Amino acid sequence: MVTVRITALLGVLVIGPVLTLGGCVGGPWDRPGGGGGWAAEARIMAPNAPGGGYDSTARTVARVMEETGIAPGVQVFNLPGAGGTVGLQRLVDERGNGELAMQMGLGVVGASYVSGSRVTLAQTTPIARLIEEAGAIVVARDSPYTSIGELVAAWRAEPGKVSVGGGSSPGGPDHLLPMRLAKAVGLDPGVVDYHAYEGGGELLTAVMDGRVTFGASGYGEFLDQVAAGQLRVLAVTSTEPVGVLRDVPTLKASGIDLVFANWRGIVAPPGIGARERARWTEALDRMRRSARWRAELARHGWSDAFLTGERFADYLTEQDRATAEILSRLGLMS
Repeated sequence: MVTVRITALLGVLVIGPVLTLGGCVGGPWDRPGGGGGWAAEARIMAPNAPGGGYDSTARTVARVMEETGIAPGVQVFNLPGAGGTVGLQRLVDERGNGELAMQMGLGVVGASYVSGSRVTLAQTTPIARLIEEAGAIVVARDSPYTSIGELVAAWRAEPGKVSVGGGSSPGGPDHLLPMRLAKAVGLDPGVVDYHAYEGGGELLTAVMDGRVTFGASGYGEFLDQVAAGQLRVLAVTSTEPVGVLRDVPTLKASGIDLVFANWRGIVAPPGIGARERARWTEALDRMRRSARWRAELARHGWSDAFLTGERFADYLTEQDRATAEILSRLGLMS
């Protein structure tokens, strides 16, 4: 059973803070009169609510590009709804706008199928894949489950009494993770009681107040709450333990044959010129090679997965095919 609980209103636009950088020139986005010649500042759309993975990644990108002088100012804004496809529609509608980009990832790939979106990622201009992030299985601090083995045993015994929350709609990584976990431990994914929340902020609240038995999402979503003692991480989905959660076992080490990773990248509207595409690619490549970005990777527990050009386009095509196959097996293709 899949229970979808999307609490953000479609089409609500939340404008994030505008980041400005005074006195720096020579980056890909020079102010009028500079080498770049763009009259407007670059903008990155986060197609989920504040606090979610796309939002936090986009704001980190903007801040690093500001601090390093790569861009004079990057505006980040949120356009949540339908698992990211409201934002995808906006991006496609902005054909030819080389000053706009969208932070996205595996969740948007799946949502474009499940939601019956009229637009697809194939209509966008691929810019770069930035990071990968393993998932985490988390419970509230007062949960009776202290290990992934205990949680799985209860899940197998009474699937209907164990619910899971994720920060993405059906088809997104937080949905695909527990479905694959269920299959790995011998459960029919069709019995999983999944609750979808619009972004990591709402998911955190649901886990901490006990509305769901456990949460499944990228571990970067939970680090602050884990450090504060509000959440307990039972397992991570990487091949090896992650540095920021050294004492947390992997699923593989716990006897569960599953490795799972989410990824996030940047796409631009269709129809932009080669010059605009090169500006975005150059800016992100310079950012990726900076010490500040490497520090952010370590702080969030992200893995560098930088990929651009046709290689990223081919990767998107492969992800689209694989996701469609999984969703078709689950009967979730719209």
